[in-house]
Amino acid sequence: MPATPAAPATPRVPAPWLVWLALGIVYVVWGSTYLGIRVVVETMPPMLGAAARFLLAGGVLLAFLAVRRGAAAVRPTRRQLRSALIVGTLLMGANAVISVAELHVPSGLAALIVASVPLWVILLRRLSGDRPAGATVAAVFVGFAGVALLLRPGEQSGDATVLGLLTVLGGAAMWASGAFTSTRVRLPSDPLVSTGWQMLLGGLACAAGGLARGEFPNVDPAAFSTRSIVALAYLVVFGSWVAFTAFAWLLQNAPISRVATYAFVNPVVAIVLGAIVLGEVITPVTLAAAAVIVASVALVVRIENARAPVAPRRARISTPRS
Repeated sequence: MPATPAAPATPRVPAPWLVWLALGIVYVVWGSTYLGIRVVVETMPPMLGAAARFLLAGGVLLAFLAVRRGAAAVRPTRRQLRSALIVGTLLMGANAVISVAELHVPSGLAALIVASVPLWVILLRRLSGDRPAGATVAAVFVGFAGVALLLRPGEQSGDATVLGLLTVLGGAAMWASGAFTSTRVRLPSDPLVSTGWQMLLGGLACAAGGLARGEFPNVDPAAFSTRSIVALAYLVVFGSWVAFTAFAWLLQNAPISRVATYAFVNPVVAIVLGAIVLGEVITPVTLAAAAVIVASVALVVRIENARAPVAPRRARISTPRS
C-alpha cells in the first residue's frame, strides 16, 4: 500500500515583535555607522580603517559559515568570485571613499547625501535603457534638489569643504553603481556567503586604495585612540555582522516594502546621533533638505516596489548599506 503523501509544510509566520526587533537593529545600527566612521577616522587612516573593518568582518563571517555548513557551502565559482570582487570593490570602496570624506564632513550630513543612493540607481537604470515610471523620475529630480541644498557652502554644511561634500557624493554614486551591478551579475545565492566574499574582496580593494593614497607609512597604532578602536570594533561586530544578519533575515520574513523603510530612517538616525554625540549642527536648511531627500527616496521605494510585485527581492530595491 503506497504511503500517504505528507501534507505541505505551512510557512511559519514570525512574531511581529521579532520583525520589529530586526527592523530596529537595522534602523539604529546602520544609522549609527556614519557616526562610527567619523570617530574611527579621528585617529586612524580612513581607507586602511575601512580595509581592516571589511577584511576582518568578511574573513570571520566566511570562516564561521564554513565551520557551520562545510567549506563547500562558501566556495564560489570563478564567475561568482569575479562578480563578488566587482561588487565588493564598488560597495566597500564607496564606504572607504566616504570614510575619507568624513575627515572633513559631519557624519549626519554624509548620511543624508548617501541617502540619495536609490535616486542614483534610478538614474543608472535610465541610462542603461530602462524606463522608470514618470512619478519615479519626478521624485528623483526633487531628491537631487534636496542634495543640491546640502552641497551649497554655508552653515548647513557644518563648515565641510566643497571637496569633501563632492567626495561623499562620489561615494554615493559609487555605492549606487555597486547596488545596480549586483542585480546584473551572478553572485553566490546565499546572501551571507555573498556578503562575506564582497566584504573580504572589497576589503582588499580598500587596502590597495590605502596603499595608493600613501596611508601605510603613516600607520601608528600607538596613536590610535581608545574610542577609535572601539568604534572600529562596533562597525565590524554590529555594522557588518549583527545588522546584516538582521537584514538578511528580514528579506526572508517581512514584506519588502517594510524592509525598505530603513533607507529613509537611517539618515534621520545619523543626524540625531551626530548632533547628540558629536555636537554637529542641525540648521533649518539641513532639515529642509533632509525632508526633501527622505520624502523623495520614500516615494521612489514605494513606486518601484509596487511596480515589481514578483521581482526577486534584491532587485526590487537598491538602497545603501553601511
